[in-house]
Amino acid sequence: MRRFRAGWLVSSLLVPLASVVAGFLVGALAIVAAGADPLQAYGALFAGAFTNRNAFAETLVSTVPYVLLGLGLALGFRAGLFNIGAEGQFYIGALTGVFVGYSIHGLPLFIEIPAALLAGMAGGFAWAAIAGFLKAWTGAHEVITSIMLNYVAFLVANYLIDGANGKPGVMVAPNVSTPRTPDVDLGAMLPIIVPGSRLHLGLLLALIAVPLVWFLIERTTVGFRLRAVGFNQGTARAAGISVAQTIVLTMGISGALAGAAGIVQVLGLSHHMTDTVAAGYGFDAIAIALLARSNPWGVLPAALLFGALHNGAGFMQLETQVSSDLISIVQASLIIFVAAPAIVRWLLRLREQPVETVQITQREVETPVG
Repeated sequence: MRRFRAGWLVSSLLVPLASVVAGFLVGALAIVAAGADPLQAYGALFAGAFTNRNAFAETLVSTVPYVLLGLGLALGFRAGLFNIGAEGQFYIGALTGVFVGYSIHGLPLFIEIPAALLAGMAGGFAWAAIAGFLKAWTGAHEVITSIMLNYVAFLVANYLIDGANGKPGVMVAPNVSTPRTPDVDLGAMLPIIVPGSRLHLGLLLALIAVPLVWFLIERTTVGFRLRAVGFNQGTARAAGISVAQTIVLTMGISGALAGAAGIVQVLGLSHHMTDTVAAGYGFDAIAIALLARSNPWGVLPAALLFGALHNGAGFMQLETQVSSDLISIVQASLIIFVAAPAIVRWLLRLREQPVETVQITQREVETPVG
């Protein structure tokens, strides 16, 4: 048991933390190569993310979509599904949710907000379920189909908002210089929870989603099925689990969380949608889910880290003239070290003992009581 706990601590805590440190060290090398001081650059990054006026609130604003997207991708990973389509699901969720948000008028806040959220989640669910259906019944790999669906989602948003052939989009607001949807109704806007900042109720929704997704994965029949399918599809099928239905449902739930991120971003910040609303959140969320090792509780600190990087990069560039694109180097390094934990274990001289742990557990099971 002690060896199991030690192994869990190493794989779930020490390796991800070491990966973060290694990522920042690689970023420091890039800063030195650019002729700047890493300490000064990272100091400005920290200030821009946490200590400047409203900096921490803005970091939390950036964290909100990362939490929801990271949860969606982590859930897919637990079922052995690599959902690369979160960006497109983000777009579709924002589109369907904003349509409800500006179409309904005069109803109380506790009706309009849930209605827009449910519409956004339904849009994301349906969009992701397409890739799940193709995976389950045709064998098409979800990585390929979800990437392709991203581009379809971008074009759908472009058509509905910008229009085509000189005609305005059907969702475009009248008399605007830049094509966008109408603003959502006042009752559908997420309230600000910290006066003087942009931090909105979406933060609480994201925090509530973490234990809900954990409960879904670890304590429900649906969660058991998706974990069984992720562990071994043949075994799951032999146990009477419908692998095809589980794949479609898991992809759908993953997309629903991505769609929720999209509509929360609209209801909480812009209150309308353009065809550039996502800004790469869906692709960053892949690294968040990997860093969290597909653990819903781990998504929260990983999302906060990426929210801080996203929010502090601009101030770092302003103060030190170090390009904000450096953050992409740090993020890429994180992905490399997290995706290849053997590198981190080698650097830290850590030994992995999965075989010995399994043998001990097997002996304990086979030893007769008394």
